[in-house]
Amino acid sequence: MRNILNPKAVAVVGATEKADSVGRTILENLLMSEDRKIFAVNPNRKEVLGLPCYATISDIPERVNLAVVVTPAPTVPDIVESCAQKGVDGAIIISEGFKEAGGENGPLEERLIDIRKKYGMRIIGPNCLGIIMPNMGLNASFLKTNLPKGNIAFISQSVSLASAQLEWAMNTQTGFSMFASLGSTIDVDFGDLIDYLKDDDDTKSIMLYMKDIGNARKFMSAARGYVRSKPIIVVKPNRFPKTRRDALSRTGEMVNIDEIYEAAFKRAGVVRVREIVDLINAAEVLDSRRLPRGTRLAIVSNAEGLGAMGADALLEQGAELAPFSEETLKKLDSLLPPGCSRVNPLNILGDADVERYMNVLNVCLNDREVDGILVIYAPVGSTGPAELATAVITIAKRSKKPILTAFVGTKVVEEARLIFFHNSIPTYRTPEEAVKTYLYMYRYKKNLDLLYETPAELPLDQTPTRHNLKALIRRVIRSGRFLLNEEESKNFLINYGIPVTTPYISCDVEAAKKVAHKIGYPVVMKIVSPDISHKSDVGGVAVGIDSDEALTKTYSHLMERVKGSVPEASIQGITIQRMIEKIDYETILGAKKDKDFGSVILFGKGGVGAQIYRDFSIGLPPLNQTLARRLMEETQIYKVLQGYRHKMPADLAHLEQIIVSFSNLIVDFPEIAEMDINPLVVSEGRFYALNARIVLDGEYTEQTPRYPHLIITPYPTRYILPRRLPDGTEILLRPIKPEDEPLEHEFLATLSKDTLRRRFFSVPKNITHDMLITFCNIDYDREMAIVAEMKEGERKKLVGIGRLVIEPGFRAGEFAVLVHDSFHGRGLGYKLADELIGIGEERGLQEIYGTVQSDNERMLRVCRRLGFTTRALPDGTTRVTLHLR
Repeated sequence: MRNILNPKAVAVVGATEKADSVGRTILENLLMSEDRKIFAVNPNRKEVLGLPCYATISDIPERVNLAVVVTPAPTVPDIVESCAQKGVDGAIIISEGFKEAGGENGPLEERLIDIRKKYGMRIIGPNCLGIIMPNMGLNASFLKTNLPKGNIAFISQSVSLASAQLEWAMNTQTGFSMFASLGSTIDVDFGDLIDYLKDDDDTKSIMLYMKDIGNARKFMSAARGYVRSKPIIVVKPNRFPKTRRDALSRTGEMVNIDEIYEAAFKRAGVVRVREIVDLINAAEVLDSRRLPRGTRLAIVSNAEGLGAMGADALLEQGAELAPFSEETLKKLDSLLPPGCSRVNPLNILGDADVERYMNVLNVCLNDREVDGILVIYAPVGSTGPAELATAVITIAKRSKKPILTAFVGTKVVEEARLIFFHNSIPTYRTPEEAVKTYLYMYRYKKNLDLLYETPAELPLDQTPTRHNLKALIRRVIRSGRFLLNEEESKNFLINYGIPVTTPYISCDVEAAKKVAHKIGYPVVMKIVSPDISHKSDVGGVAVGIDSDEALTKTYSHLMERVKGSVPEASIQGITIQRMIEKIDYETILGAKKDKDFGSVILFGKGGVGAQIYRDFSIGLPPLNQTLARRLMEETQIYKVLQGYRHKMPADLAHLEQIIVSFSNLIVDFPEIAEMDINPLVVSEGRFYALNARIVLDGEYTEQTPRYPHLIITPYPTRYILPRRLPDGTEILLRPIKPEDEPLEHEFLATLSKDTLRRRFFSVPKNITHDMLITFCNIDYDREMAIVAEMKEGERKKLVGIGRLVIEPGFRAGEFAVLVHDSFHGRGLGYKLADELIGIGEERGLQEIYGTVQSDNERMLRVCRRLGFTTRALPDGTTRVTLHLR
């Protein structure tokens, strides 16, 4: 990708001198590049625009990094294969008329894909505008414009939209670090370019226009890594797709693809905006360090009507006007003349001069109830807009709170807008635009805070018995069924610790009475045996049992008493369910599998009205405690569950456990196409599954990927390994998880300065939450951190960490090992490094490498024992490398 986006040599296949042709425009744009070799390829010409012209790309006597292909579609596959055989790094295919055109040209695109796989050459397009890298002086597009340099990257799948967006951006004097038109995205996609831009210092934010996500797993992985430090803003049209009619579950019927996109963007930390104009507005401010901690906005205006318009826009979007403190009101009384409002929005009158504006702004900024300020100006008095803009900039630059401006007017305020623009102060033509952008800033900040909030440990069974359930699925599919009955579906819930219940006494009462008599013990149960298991209602007895402990005892007693009286098959099939008499609330918990995003999870208001109310939120598994709570909080039913009309509040911690258990179930079973627990009811505060339905995926087959139905890699339990050190100390090696933040903090805080310096090459002043997020909240596709955990009594502690970071697009990874001072010299570093080598081999890496301080002889000895080669560097460090292939 680096060679494609910053090539030393570029060939234009289809170069021509024909006026206004695409081939000529591209060549002219490339010829404006500095320090690049440009070659023309056209079998019908000897020379083009003063350049010698080659008949084929194979005839070019030098290495070519990038080929720009602009020839008729039927000729493109042969040309691309010639490029691949010559060793060209990548091709931009401008040509159109492939699968997007329909008809008989679909096979042409399939052949391009085959060539890409065979040779490993990257392809951008087909049917695209090309690539522009202003900061690198590269214009490999047919746009007749040169973009100004800047720090915003724009990536689009739409040719027409991209062209229009650039024209609009030019009028607003927006500068770019990249413009990329992806076209049909048969290869290079959003994920590839986001990965490239992650290490580009010139890019501060990314704008996307997305028609479809393409490789969802790659996009999510790249985006989650990027947004930790820089924002991504996306426009995604088609927000109202047709409802699916062929679903076999409530969840399948309720969830549409746009709602899944919305959930995916939130999970990745990507900001979704509704309109094209919002892309640049948001891109210019989300990179700001001055992001609001809340929605409480103070509006200061010299025109009452404009202030009211800003307030209306704020309230319409569910935000709030900042309530001024008593101290602020007193100060405003002393500063403002009679006739000025003392309430938000502040109308400081049309005769407000610069001093009045500044005094009011300073007072508002010092109010703890104010999260941000919108300054509105209308040219109604004698105050000059440019003078006021200069004064506002002085305050904004020293403020920790965001200040946005809306200078309303035409030519008279243009100079002021330019002043704001050149000083990176957000400025808009209307109060509504400013308010909308302010709320984007807030949602971005809130999204990141929630995304990286440390989850609590939940008391869950991490190893549910699932092999019997896999066997059940195989038996059901062999019988020609894909819909599990209620008993079969509930069996999955029971295995994953999700409480199930029945609201009635079932049929076959006489048989149930006989069993109850034999047991001689009051129980709440259902008896399931082969002769009645497929009936909709099965035998059962309901007598009061009011605790889980009693149910457990009852089950044990039941098993002993029934032996010899009931067939063995019946005993194995017995489940105990609580009977409930009163239901306080009804919710729904479900899942469905999408073709692009894999399995998604739904939670919301349940019961027969679930589809009518459509009060639900969607999450992408795997879910932890924090993500489960977020799923709950994004619904209206969440507020009701906290207590409504004298009803007892629901145990929300219990709900968190159930949602995480349900997520684990979905993670473990890619065979599930759709699943419902509807209703998941609340009785006396606790949650119980009243009904359950599972629909199996008839197209699922065993696949090589471990989790083909997930776009976010779950916790890799296969790396959990008990180990014993040479001195006999028992430790547990396992992957790190977000819940480990407190343990990680304690581990780092108790290291010596010398150990910290050897690992980080300096001693961190503070161990911050942001720092720990980077360590604990990782993408297991791209990074693996193995912690060494040991117990002192019941207390867990970390004594070592090994980390392997895989470089996107490369088959190499960088490793590092850190061992607590109390475990130096005990063989732990050797074990951690050895585990990382094994992970690198499993991932197909060609090599792993690391950087060790040259005076860290202990670590260098470990590396040499493991087969690493060492190379001393001039800066006092040593590079260690292990070739795995």
